[in-house]
Amino acid sequence: MGRLFDLDSPVFSFLSKMADLIYLNILAFICCIPIITVGASMTALNYVVLKMVRNEEGYITRSFFKSFKQNFKQATIIWLMILAAVGILAGDAFILRYSGLVFPSWLRIALTVVGVVLMFTLMHVFPVLSRFENNIKNTFKNSLFMGILTFPKTLLMMVCWIVPVIIAGFFLQALPIVFAFGISGPAFICALLYNKTFKRFEPEGEIAGDEEWTVTLEEDGAQGTVKPIEGSSSKEDKAVNVKDDMEKV
Repeated sequence: MGRLFDLDSPVFSFLSKMADLIYLNILAFICCIPIITVGASMTALNYVVLKMVRNEEGYITRSFFKSFKQNFKQATIIWLMILAAVGILAGDAFILRYSGLVFPSWLRIALTVVGVVLMFTLMHVFPVLSRFENNIKNTFKNSLFMGILTFPKTLLMMVCWIVPVIIAGFFLQALPIVFAFGISGPAFICALLYNKTFKRFEPEGEIAGDEEWTVTLEEDGAQGTVKPIEGSSSKEDKAVNVKDDMEKV
């Protein structure tokens, strides 16, 4: 029985990770409250859960706010752009449904396609921003490529984020679970799904200290850098091409 609760035992490791996810969930939720900081909070959340998936977690608070601060400007701009896009789509959908006017069917199809593209991009945009340094345009492009070319995983990621909403809406008894894991839980599972994909665009091995590694993330040769994960090491730089390499995922 003593071995069951050793510091290195699977049970203790599992309980420790659950405690970390609960703390991370509260931290991310608090940082989302101002609304405008949602983008930076979600980017920092993805930065930390990816470290957890790779068993490289250190001080959660320090890692979270390091990424929060580092990505605040880009993440906020991206978040506001997403909010604007969602607002426009919601407004268009409302008009199509309740205006009483007759619109061509292709308009509804186009609106649906745009919504799907937005969802596919949204699933990867903050994880990509948390790990890769690039301009906003290429961050969106890379996120969309990953969303489309890893289609089954992207669908699973969508399900991961939808489930807590359904639970909160229809199973009130489960609200404490949603409060404890509603943000960090889906983010952690999603990190398990995109971790292998990300590794295709990172240097062989890991990244040391505060180093940054240049990678090619676009077919047109746009350059970006892989952001360091603390406490890891690497000696090799790796150039990749998203469209070609992602087909192998």
